[in-house]
Amino acid sequence: METYSFLRAFADSWFLIAMFTFFLGACAFAFWPTLRGAREDAAGIPLRDDAPGCAKNCAACACKTDFLEGPHNG
Repeated sequence: METYSFLRAFADSWFLIAMFTFFLGACAFAFWPTLRGAREDAAGIPLRDDAPGCAKNCAACACKTDFLEGPHNG
């Protein structure tokens, strides 16, 4: 049996089974019930820097910034 035929047969059978098993394991790990707290913590990362109660409309607001221009002055 030449190398190409062997690798083709291996990829069509055992490697497909291995990749499917890895996929199922990754799905099970991602949705494991005991990791709910970690998923909720990761989902809140974009909101951590927001100051509570800041309306971003005061004259000396440190929260009122523009990415390209810097802080606004009112």
